[in-house]
Order: sequence, then structure tokens, then C-alpha cells
Amino acid sequence: QVHLMESGGGLVQPGGSLRLSCTASGFPFSTADMYWYRQAPGKERELVSLITISGVNTMYPESVKGRFTISRDNAKNTVYLQMNKLEPEDTAVYYCSSYRRGVRNWGQGTQVTVSA
Repeated sequence: QVHLMESGGGLVQPGGSLRLSCTASGFPFSTADMYWYRQAPGKERELVSLITISGVNTMYPESVKGRFTISRDNAKNTVYLQMNKLEPEDTAVYYCSSYRRGVRNWGQGTQVTVSA
């Protein structure tokens, strides 16, 4: 049974930083592409970042490029999202997702609130 557990969310002031973690179990982590998505109130869920199996290839939308960094530690079955220079527009529930053999799984999400 696939299980994804996010942690690291919280309240931070504009310009601050947070690091999200997602620990996976129930599948061979090193064989799955990993993603971070977010969903703000009243908005659709959007892709924030992805990292391929090897960790070499990553992708970011323009809204977070240069501020967010995704990484993974296959030995720890964990994917990270380092978020710097946070803006109020980054406020959302952040979800970890795995994609393997045509199947996508989701974590329960962690709230990130950027406010003074």
C-alpha cells in the first residue's frame, strides 16, 4: 500500500523559507518520478515541481522558478521542497505525489501560510 507523508508546513512571513519533506513507503521509491503540487482556496491544484527517478532532471513553473528547489534522497525514500523568498501567493496546501507505472498517488497535504 502506497503511503506518502508530508511534513514541514507552517506559518512564515513574506521573504521567509520553509522546507517540506515527503516520506514514502509501500513501493520502490527509487523507481518513481516524484512531484509537488499545491492548491490554494478556490483554485485548481497546480504543479509546483517534479523530479525524475535519477534526480538529475527537475521542472518548475515560472511562478516558483528560482525560489523553489526539489530534491530527493532515494536512500531515505524522501523528496524535499526547499522554498525560499516565499510570497503570500504561495499560501496553499502542498501535496506530494508519486507517479509509477501509470499510477499516481497522493499524500494528505501540508498547509503553508505566508503572512505578515
